Amino acid sequence: MDLAAGFAGRHVLVTGASSGLGEHFARLVARCRARVTIGARRLDRLEALAADLAELGAPEVRAVELDVANPASVEAALAAAGPIDVLVNNAGISEGRPALDVTVDLYDAVVDTNLRGVWLLSTAAARAWREAGQGGVIVNIASILAFRVAGAVPVYAASKAAVAQLTAALGLEWARYGIRVNALAPGYIATDINSTFFETDAGQAMIKRIPMRRLGQPSDLDGAFLLLAGDASAWMTGTCIAVDGGHLVSSL
Repeated sequence: MDLAAGFAGRHVLVTGASSGLGEHFARLVARCRARVTIGARRLDRLEALAADLAELGAPEVRAVELDVANPASVEAALAAAGPIDVLVNNAGISEGRPALDVTVDLYDAVVDTNLRGVWLLSTAAARAWREAGQGGVIVNIASILAFRVAGAVPVYAASKAAVAQLTAALGLEWARYGIRVNALAPGYIATDINSTFFETDAGQAMIKRIPMRRLGQPSDLDGAFLLLAGDASAWMTGTCIAVDGGHLVSSL
């Protein structure tokens, strides 16, 4: 089965698309000839990406300014995007410090972006789909830290665990409307942001704890992402797929 088939003309909204995995997923669906709306707070970066997506094959590209934690911003972005078929809740941030050093403001910022944002976008999209009498697809980007923890990311881990559980709850509740909600839980993926850390002794030690003995590349997520976002998973909802080189099944 060609997982990329069936995306042509389908409208996909990707949040947190100005960099990292959000940008990668936007490029991926553009190559599948989907219509793409990219949303993030940094509109200047989105506009540069939008030109690339058109060149990659997306027949239509929109860039919308979007603060996922702000209800008014979410409403405005969805109105600007128009009817969508697939929502990718990718926007997320982390605190990167021990629990005792996390301020209330930082806690709120992480939870608002990682969990409140998923809630606001998902409920708004589902409400529109239900009113239109059509189905829809939601792919939430969780993390293996939803299931196991690491140091200095307590709020991030808790927020991603909540995303995984929310995925199951919404998948159950909205199945009757033909709305599927699933999640992708990446392991440690090589990006520009973490490249310096993984060159250190601590970073190298972490890589050795991954059973496949390497970091994931963004492209390693493509198969699972296309599965969840496309028709091949038509009888899947409420599930979370880990793509992590075996990290979750490694011994403690």
